[in-house]
Amino acid sequence: MGQMKIVVLGAGVIGVTSAWYLARAGHEVTVIDRQPAPALETSFANAGEISPGYASPWAAPGVPIKALKWMFQEHAPLIIQPRMDWTKLSWMARMLMNCTASAYAVNKSRMVRLAEYSRDCLIDLRAETGISYDERTQGTLQLFRTEKQVAAAAKDIAVLQADGVPFEVLDASACVKAEPGLLGAWDKIAGGLRLPGDETGDCFKFTQSLSRMAEALGVTFRYGVGIDRLEADRGRIVAVHTSEGRVTADSFVLALGSYSPMLAAPLGIRLPVYPVKGYSITVPIVEEALAPVSTVMDETHKIAITRLGNRIRVGGMAELAGFDMSLKPKRQATLTHSVEDLFGGAADQSQAAFWCGLRPMTPDGTPVVGRSPIQNLFLNTGHGTLGWTMAAGSARVLTDLMSGKRAEIESADLGYARYLKEGHKGMRQAAGMPVPA
Repeated sequence: MGQMKIVVLGAGVIGVTSAWYLARAGHEVTVIDRQPAPALETSFANAGEISPGYASPWAAPGVPIKALKWMFQEHAPLIIQPRMDWTKLSWMARMLMNCTASAYAVNKSRMVRLAEYSRDCLIDLRAETGISYDERTQGTLQLFRTEKQVAAAAKDIAVLQADGVPFEVLDASACVKAEPGLLGAWDKIAGGLRLPGDETGDCFKFTQSLSRMAEALGVTFRYGVGIDRLEADRGRIVAVHTSEGRVTADSFVLALGSYSPMLAAPLGIRLPVYPVKGYSITVPIVEEALAPVSTVMDETHKIAITRLGNRIRVGGMAELAGFDMSLKPKRQATLTHSVEDLFGGAADQSQAAFWCGLRPMTPDGTPVVGRSPIQNLFLNTGHGTLGWTMAAGSARVLTDLMSGKRAEIESADLGYARYLKEGHKGMRQAAGMPVPA
């Protein structure tokens, strides 16, 4: 397939990496975004983890029971706002259907496959471009505060073994050896699971730098442009309608995160992507010896504590509140509690920058990457908490598919076709997925 004119909708980490790889493949690319610069929404202040080994669906056995308990915890990892709407209820029901052992194994394996590939793509991209973004390649430590959590990690370890992902099972003293700043919290640690292949880095810095490199490759970025709707004609998208008029192209990429379903719905594409709100604080380090050296995942609170240069980024929680972007002091208190409980005195909390973003989550955890039912509309959305982890790999898979090549990893089960019932046999066949008899 020769050079195409491609419009990428969205300039977050997913849209910008897509544009970079598409331009590198020889296509003429335009990126459109309503913000004045790249990575100003969900990609701005995420947890900073590039964690293939920790790529897990939130839908897991035992989660429904845990969710009920979390509702009564002071520092709960999951918050469900009482106001219910059909979109939220439908998404939650689909997520509950994925909380079986068999669904978890399938979904986690898909996610780890894409995340591992993505980390390898990022290593190659770094070598090729010399891009810098406060990156560290010192692994992730999943920290368990209870013996029950240690035992529950067995199912994740089984998937890591099956997928050939390196890991280390640690006792409390080995956790402190890996992260010396935990010395003061020794008595709170039951054990840990270390993933030495994981990395950390500032997603905002990365996306901003890569956008400049993409511009040097010829990508056009149109910022401050509202995206209204996609215009379809005879089974194809012919244009996107924006605040600055119609923009035509040969193909279109929908990479608008939580806002993707709004553009897809009028075309009959029901993307099960829901905005799951996450929070973070970024604090300056004042005591180097007490600070983390990489990422520590506090399993009890589901909070990631990540070293970014001379700062600590603390990110986590899942709040089902639609598109509400208000900053709640109670959530900041949870983030502060987690980092101070484990790395007390490492950072100056009076200087904390508090932020929230909407993670585009699918009910099965796997993003939607690849073809849509419309021939020239491609999807790259629904990455949930793992957009930074999966960005490079998703963009590579998308670029290969759009360029008429075979992706380097199995990609048929990453696309929209997995949500289609058996009546849509053509779409499933085109994606290389099994068609129910």
